Amino acid sequence: MITDTDKGNIGVELKRIVGDEKVYENEPMRDHTTFKIGGEADFLVTPETIEQVTELLKFFKENETAFFFMGNGSNLLVSDDGFRGVAVKLLDDFAGVTFDGEDDKGMHFTAKAGTRMWRLGMFLLEHEATGFEFGTGIPGTVGGAVMMNAGAYGGEMKDVVESVLVADRDGNVKRLSNEEMDFSYRHSAVSDNGYIVLEAVLCLEKGDKQEIRAGIDALTEKRRTKQPLDMPSAGSTFKRPEGYYAAQLIDEAGFRGRTVGGAAVSEKHAGFVINKGGATAEDVVALTNEIKRVVMEQTGVELELEVRKIGF
Repeated sequence: MITDTDKGNIGVELKRIVGDEKVYENEPMRDHTTFKIGGEADFLVTPETIEQVTELLKFFKENETAFFFMGNGSNLLVSDDGFRGVAVKLLDDFAGVTFDGEDDKGMHFTAKAGTRMWRLGMFLLEHEATGFEFGTGIPGTVGGAVMMNAGAYGGEMKDVVESVLVADRDGNVKRLSNEEMDFSYRHSAVSDNGYIVLEAVLCLEKGDKQEIRAGIDALTEKRRTKQPLDMPSAGSTFKRPEGYYAAQLIDEAGFRGRTVGGAAVSEKHAGFVINKGGATAEDVVALTNEIKRVVMEQTGVELELEVRKIGF
């Protein structure tokens, strides 16, 4: 918890670590999430180097400062009261992809955590690397995608990740193999252990550029026609329950188009809760809680949020 007394000192230290122009005080989180919802964080910082990230982590531990890491904010619901602590945003200042060469295992690429998934997809396309077509349209960053083993249309990050460079809460850096990442549906060792993803090494096969482009275009069109991409949301709201589809359960429970305040279940895809305009975090919480309650009553299936809640 940051008190008013501490705030000035913390601001000075944050600026020392990442530079004055990379520290934002009382920053509205609605400007940093795809939901366009959220109160102010005491501070938001945008580090550029691994050294800055590890120094921040050590500072947070030594000073018992609350913090969370984010990327594009595409899977976050931030409280209307904001966040009393420091939001660390790994995005364009902490991005980049390199081609590391090819061997008998495949083509190897290193992507920093803040790299947007579509940028990575375009880089891989230019290098004629196939296997990542599923990920190009995922609206987030490499760090977030690795943390939650993001997937779509039959592919998951676990299928393409060779190793991951992470930092622990003490600021120690280590590399984890694919096996050590313990990937499963929307889960990894990163979330279990509170690690911060710094970069990921991907291993892909050589492919045909036209075929890769056609695959990306086909999945993009499928997303465009089936998902409410024109409305603010945090993507798929609930995880897929084993043996079921969340969207189907929500639809059958009569929630398609249902609203609470400015939050609504999308008419286009019942698996998405959208911000129709002026939605608060409390609107979203009320709506998702009601969905969970009714689906449980009707089917006995417990829906679990896929969206990360911050500041509640």
